[in-house]
Amino acid sequence: MGVLHLDLKKEIISTCLRLQEIGYVLATYGNVSARVERGLIITPSRVAYRSLTPEDMVTVSYEGKIIEGPRQPSSELEVHRQIYLARPDVDAVVHTHSLFATALSCRHETIPVIVEEQSQVVGGEIHCTSYVPAGQHKKLGEAAVQALGRSNGVLLANHGAVSCGRSLPEAVLTCQIVERVAQIRLLAGTADKAIPIPEEFVRSERERWLYKYGTAEDRAAEEPGPGHRGRIED
Repeated sequence: MGVLHLDLKKEIISTCLRLQEIGYVLATYGNVSARVERGLIITPSRVAYRSLTPEDMVTVSYEGKIIEGPRQPSSELEVHRQIYLARPDVDAVVHTHSLFATALSCRHETIPVIVEEQSQVVGGEIHCTSYVPAGQHKKLGEAAVQALGRSNGVLLANHGAVSCGRSLPEAVLTCQIVERVAQIRLLAGTADKAIPIPEEFVRSERERWLYKYGTAEDRAAEEPGPGHRGRIED
């Protein structure tokens, strides 16, 4: 009998290797999951990414029960599971320990929307959870969901970052944006130095990126109407 969801499991492994290659995870500090019909597929606990095989992946139901796989799921399973339950728009979740995002997680700081790619890909502010001690997995999941809200990125206090997407590539892109935004935030300084983008433009940019970016409709919105003669200088 073949391995269920073989291609998706291979994609999860390649995602893990990519995150390791760019330095967003160290050893097994980090995890990746994707939604399937009955729940989610997630990386196993304490298995080196370079030795992962599709058979190592663990399929878990929405209720938290192991459906398939000989190994134990990642210790951060509850973060992934509770996000999928709370956010039907999310089909992939990536947890990283990237340097700048983790640095800001140690400050328990919310990152306002300070650059356009944040408004487009992340979709809003990047909040930080309260600190949850290691081993309190259910509480960590609850804190992550509460802080995440409708955004696609959240910081886990003194721990790392979690990023979401409609696919594994989008979740990886989101975690790259979260890391870049965290770096910009630290370079720009505290809240009195970095000026946030107004909320109305955060919403419009998110809408544009989701549904219009790169389409004829998006291009038409930028073209001048009939009779336009160019900008009048002051």
